[in-house]
Amino acid sequence: MSYDPKSPHAAEFISNEEVLKTLEYAAANRTNAALIDEIIAKAKLRKGLSHREAAVLLDCAIPEKNAEIYALAEQIKKDFYGNRIVMFAPLYLSNYCVNGCIYCPYHMKNSHIPRKKLSQEEIRNEVIALQDMGHKRLAIESGEHPTMNPIEYILESIDTIYSIKHKNGAIRRVNVNIAATTVENYKKLKAAGIGTYILFQETYNAENYAALHPTGPKHDYAYHTEAHDRAMQGGIDDVGFGVLFGLAGYRYEFASLLMHAEHMEAVFGVGPHTISVPRIRPADDIDPSAFPDCLADDLFAKVVACIRVAVPYTGMIVSTRESKACRERVLHLGISQISGGSRTSVGGYAEPLPETSQFDVSDNRTLDEVVHWLMDLGYIPSFCTACYREGRTGDRFMSLCKSGQIQNCCHPNALMTLKEYLMDYAKPDTRAVGEALIEKEIGSIPKENVREIVRKRLKLIENGERDFRF
Repeated sequence: MSYDPKSPHAAEFISNEEVLKTLEYAAANRTNAALIDEIIAKAKLRKGLSHREAAVLLDCAIPEKNAEIYALAEQIKKDFYGNRIVMFAPLYLSNYCVNGCIYCPYHMKNSHIPRKKLSQEEIRNEVIALQDMGHKRLAIESGEHPTMNPIEYILESIDTIYSIKHKNGAIRRVNVNIAATTVENYKKLKAAGIGTYILFQETYNAENYAALHPTGPKHDYAYHTEAHDRAMQGGIDDVGFGVLFGLAGYRYEFASLLMHAEHMEAVFGVGPHTISVPRIRPADDIDPSAFPDCLADDLFAKVVACIRVAVPYTGMIVSTRESKACRERVLHLGISQISGGSRTSVGGYAEPLPETSQFDVSDNRTLDEVVHWLMDLGYIPSFCTACYREGRTGDRFMSLCKSGQIQNCCHPNALMTLKEYLMDYAKPDTRAVGEALIEKEIGSIPKENVREIVRKRLKLIENGERDFRF
């Protein structure tokens, strides 16, 4: 089918024919210095690139041009998101699942993994443990099971999470990563006060998708791929994308991912709020060596950089799937959100539980260790959720982000939420590093009146008040 970004049909806005033509075009121009210079010049305008243009940069085989791409990605990330890194943690509610995804240990036929579903009291204990670490933002995860994990269970769990106030802790934003569902259910999630609805495509290659999802409702490629459209129709105006790199060729996934972003822009005027870049990892019953398209570190870094220059406004997420060294590398190339102190099992924050992990964690540091590390690198760990709670979502957020004005809100909010963390949760050495960083960053706020407001609010936080926001 021809490529039509405005089509409601997945097979048209992710056209296999167009993807293959794009890959041919990129391969033919991988050493075309004049064209690559032209594309880089366009990327410097910070307006984004088409999927074909970005594919050429991904395939670029000229070392000095690749160095320009990396430098530009780092600068664009600074221009849009500054030196802030948003912190979050996943919370797995249940690993009961009726799907047969062969890359996921939650698949229905896996008899090795213990099955677990958190009760509301267990969720409460998990959330208190997460609050005691300092987390303010969660991403809830669940397997797809119509009777064990119905939408009513998800909604009740969200209500439980938001209801828990422990000491100075509160979860201020719940993002949701659950299976594709109906417009009516997305309306219910919106009414429950979720932040971003996140759904990974896993792979955009329809043939691979069918083979990798042999059974279960997730087998329906079109229903899955069109889920973000239904979420937007249900009133959720922040949606997140992602592919699981390693399930198909990375060039194919990259081009398709950008075509999906183009589709959302064309239809709704809002591209993806976030793009996640997970790579397949070892897990129970899963051997990554069985997937020949696993992405090497150097290629992974280039994918991150090229997504950043192609979709400059999007938030980019990397999880504890990746090692400390890998995460540090891609932070410079475009990543703006990371998890810290994560458990990828159902339960485990409050107390050890039988192993139910979805994948092996590579970065096992505590949240405090991650916060300290980020500050040592010159980043501001941000626990901010103000945009969501002030209504700066969807096209309102995007217009501020694309104009560069979002930093006027995000920079002060990041400093104030970091101050909260330092006062309530940080170890003494982390607090000392953070106080020095905050003082330095206040001096970089261009408007004198804003600097004074921030200083006054920081003093109030020291005296026990919380949750100031711009």
